[in-house]
Amino acid sequence: MSFTDGIPEVEKLGGKQQEDYKHEKFPHFEKNLSSLSQLKRHINIHTDEKPFCCSDCGKSFSQLGSLKLHQRIHTGEKLFCCSDCGKSFIRSSHLISHQRLHTGEKPFSCSDCGKSFSQFGHLKFHQRVHTGEKPNSCSECGKCFSRLNDLKVHQRIHSGDKPYSCSDCGKCFIRLSYLISHQRLHTGEKPFSCSDCGKKKSNSCSECGKCFSRLNDLKVHQRIHSGDKPFSCSDCGKSFSQLGNLKLHQRIHTGEKPYSCSDCGKSFFQLGHLKVHQRLHTGEKPYSCSDCGKCFIRSSDLTSHQRLHTGEKPFSCSDCGKSFFRLGDLKSHQRIHTGEKPYSCSDCGKCFSQLGNLKFHQRIHTGEKPYSCSDCGKCFSQLGSLKRHQRVHTGEMPYSCSDCGKFFIRSSHLRIHTGEKPYSCSDCGKCFSQLRGLKRHQRFHTGHLTLELPFSDIGDVLQHNSQYNGWL
Repeated sequence: MSFTDGIPEVEKLGGKQQEDYKHEKFPHFEKNLSSLSQLKRHINIHTDEKPFCCSDCGKSFSQLGSLKLHQRIHTGEKLFCCSDCGKSFIRSSHLISHQRLHTGEKPFSCSDCGKSFSQFGHLKFHQRVHTGEKPNSCSECGKCFSRLNDLKVHQRIHSGDKPYSCSDCGKCFIRLSYLISHQRLHTGEKPFSCSDCGKKKSNSCSECGKCFSRLNDLKVHQRIHSGDKPFSCSDCGKSFSQLGNLKLHQRIHTGEKPYSCSDCGKSFFQLGHLKVHQRLHTGEKPYSCSDCGKCFIRSSDLTSHQRLHTGEKPFSCSDCGKSFFRLGDLKSHQRIHTGEKPYSCSDCGKCFSQLGNLKFHQRIHTGEKPYSCSDCGKCFSQLGSLKRHQRVHTGEMPYSCSDCGKFFIRSSHLRIHTGEKPYSCSDCGKCFSQLRGLKRHQRFHTGHLTLELPFSDIGDVLQHNSQYNGWL
């Protein structure tokens, strides 16, 4: 027997008989329902029956009153008006919540930290900070959110949906707040005014003068000057000036890589890294040099390249004074002074100061030769080796002797020809034409004599043989 069986017949009974029927058929109901119509409405909650349907959008409701409230969305009817500011609302409960903005009343307080809220819903969301509850999960990547609206906004990352577009330039945004901030670029609006003098100003930094369209962005920026980093990682203790940066950092510990490439399957910590990676597949290079026209995938690569034209080397070594175009090059160089070799081979234990050198070395163990010659099919473990090899086919000899005009395929061949030996031993002063020769020689001072692995191409063998007598 279902909840609703027999109700149409019992409506014909008298009041006393209806009351006896309710207690006999529904003894488990503790709720005090004074009439049979209230009982029917209440039963709809349990049966999930929604007999009242909106003629405008088709949405269904379990109670007629809920339908009537909903229809005001379509009619625009707002019966409840604020006496302080004139703003109108569809529901009386919405008006009551709104009026608390004027009165400052915050009747809902958190039992954990004492923080108060004007709306009960806001308290519920806040309490999830303490409980850690995130009931709304993304079906694409599994990321969880404490609020349903945050999940909906997040899902636009996967769908690419940007519903808010600028009427001036057509740029689209995921959030309405982003659009509103963007539009201030076109209008020049400065929405923040002084309560004392009424003067309006943009959000400008008092330290450096940089301006921001949003007050919150200015506050985040000011942490650069103050050094304030209020967000710390519970795993390693590293601190950050922005919560978003902490969340990105935590993926290093969790290994989470929610953004994957649809072309090759490679995954990334950040959406921006995925977008840059996808340019490898599309061939897109949106950043071009105004001096030579060369194009780049990343804006940072263009900035580094432009220093070749300007000669600017902003990163200098505090130990030896040598300057570099890129910060990464400086960091790699500094390992010469510190002796740090953080990258070790899992096969033989050999350590390297640069990750790229480790990757090249590992190809000795794997036998991988990913670079092949389009002319003869010969494969190489390093791109530089392929480029040198291709000169055999093209006949290119880019290195010439300034004395006799003779040309060479390799710079090392030119040094052998001229007798130049730019690499000198700090222990005995002996000089070498190649860095490799110096390193081999230095093993005689340190006592670390090792057998070399086979050479990867004939050019290396020739160079090796030509300088054999110069090692000792």
